[in-house]
Amino acid sequence: MAEGPVLARLHFGREDAERDVTDGLLLRGGFLPNAAYRGALSGRKMLIIGRKGSGKSAVCMRLMAADAHAPGGGQVLVTPDETAGEEIRRFELQGLPGDSAKALIWRFVFAVHAARHVVAHARDGHAGGHRLDSVKALGRFLKHNGESADGTPGGGGRLGERLARGARGLQTSLSLEAFGVKAGVDLAQSPSEGARAARQLEVVEQGVARAFADLGCGGEVHAPLLLMVDQLEQVWSAEPDSNSMVIGLLLAAKHAASLYGRSVRLLLFLRADIYDSLSFGEGDKFHGDELRIAWTEQALRDLALARARASAGAELTEEQLWRELFPATVDGEETPGHLFRRCLPRPRDAIQFLNLCQETAWLQHGRDRITEADVEQAGRQFSAWKLKDLTSEYLVAHPFLKHLFPLFQNTGYVVTRAALAGRFEAAAESIHRNFPAYADALTLPGIIDVLYGVGFLGVRRGNDVVFAGDDDLPVQPHETEFHVHPCFRAALGATSAIELRRYQPQLADGRIASGGFGPAVTGTTALNRDDRLLQQLARSCHSILAQVGRAVTLTQDARDEITQQVNRVLDDVNRIPPGAGSSAGVDADEHVLAAAHYFTTLAAQLLASGLDDTTGAGGVAHRVEEEARRLRRLAGGSYGSSGDSSGP
Repeated sequence: MAEGPVLARLHFGREDAERDVTDGLLLRGGFLPNAAYRGALSGRKMLIIGRKGSGKSAVCMRLMAADAHAPGGGQVLVTPDETAGEEIRRFELQGLPGDSAKALIWRFVFAVHAARHVVAHARDGHAGGHRLDSVKALGRFLKHNGESADGTPGGGGRLGERLARGARGLQTSLSLEAFGVKAGVDLAQSPSEGARAARQLEVVEQGVARAFADLGCGGEVHAPLLLMVDQLEQVWSAEPDSNSMVIGLLLAAKHAASLYGRSVRLLLFLRADIYDSLSFGEGDKFHGDELRIAWTEQALRDLALARARASAGAELTEEQLWRELFPATVDGEETPGHLFRRCLPRPRDAIQFLNLCQETAWLQHGRDRITEADVEQAGRQFSAWKLKDLTSEYLVAHPFLKHLFPLFQNTGYVVTRAALAGRFEAAAESIHRNFPAYADALTLPGIIDVLYGVGFLGVRRGNDVVFAGDDDLPVQPHETEFHVHPCFRAALGATSAIELRRYQPQLADGRIASGGFGPAVTGTTALNRDDRLLQQLARSCHSILAQVGRAVTLTQDARDEITQQVNRVLDDVNRIPPGAGSSAGVDADEHVLAAAHYFTTLAAQLLASGLDDTTGAGGVAHRVEEEARRLRRLAGGSYGSSGDSSGP
């Protein structure tokens, strides 16, 4: 490795693929080939679908780089800007529904790009190919319609300008004389504007297909033309015209793939929430073309190592990364598991969190390794980022999302349907007033579906908590327990499963630490009343812990939280040696009554959390209340059987 601390060189790349390519990391070993990449590379999949930050553009950039070296092939990447998007959204043709009209303008874009490629490829890749009549006809068509015929990127103007010309041509008449068609005469009998535009476009597409065939460019001799569309979300809104724009793109891509065969390969990179919001008659025909990007914890771990090696040196081992540069554990959990459980399962989140850990340690604190404290500090900052980013990601589809987060602030991250109903009822009037257009969707089932769909909430199924992407099944009406994703808990102040007051040890801790207690009395002397009271407190703790263990339907996180607090009470009493009351003046009655008061509070918090009897929390709360009452009776009178009747 180069000189200097390894941590200073460690970098996990940029959050966006375009800058990642510019910096070189994406193409220098920092790309992890996945199913989406393999499916796209093979040509068997046309739709690459994933959430924002899942790596769609990284696959696109990697394919562009790989295809650039393929002999005879070409690449065209279409990324509409707002001008181009506006042209498509407002494009209409009399006699055609919106989806079909917008499919024509997309088909025109694909045909023009293919025509420009054919003209340039015939000149550069085929001896005498430019002399073919079909190729010369395409060249004349491009020239007559204001398009560059040399195949240079951006030739013919920006995409928005090209679309504007194409839209005018389809709505009036394209110059088709190059193909022997005089629009004014040959197309005059078209029954409608839409039919005339479709016929004009067919003439152009047939001309492109004929040139591919005459050149023998059917994918056998050299790579096909790769046409890709990415970043459509930049021009999409949750409006009918935007949905028609995307549906039109899908229809156009399906048509072009069928028409051009193996001469052209199309790839569309679509955000999952956009694609899933579409509803059209031919939607079922695209399932075979779909490939959804999914990331597992192990895949993110492999990606992290690949990018670490690309930046810090190929000899960096997994052991060095996760035990030397990072701490081995964080909060008792293996570091990779701690990190990736607190990310949404996508590369962008993982890259941001890992880089933030490195920057916290190296830039802020000048360390040569990342400490547990650095990871925890970075985690709080990262959580705040992600809560804000989630609002931005779904601002178009769910503009009210930010106003739902206060329902989960400063409380436990486990919430039941009943508890959420109470919180939402208190806030519903204000939310409905701010977002009247969404009032029908802003119901309890509606917000649960939204929060689950965006990955904010998971639902408990059996012994597992399932988040969107782990399971295609939506939230069911009978499911009642939900968990805030670990990614957002720190930002919300919801770091415990349920909101339980922490047990504060009594004064015994200080006295033991200072040596205030004398040695324990040995022998067979009978226990005095103070010792028996303290033993009964320990017994109550064991009784409560046993009840928690039997509450198998209670979520594990909640059981752990209750167990932790009760064990604090138990540890506190177990540190008091026998005879401490008489030798050091410990007030056993006061100690037991304080614990009983804490148990009463604990029971009330359990019941208030909404974790009812269906979760097993009710049984635990009732046992805690019983033990609190028993301890009060014992401390309030003489020791006897009347206060010692409850079993473990």
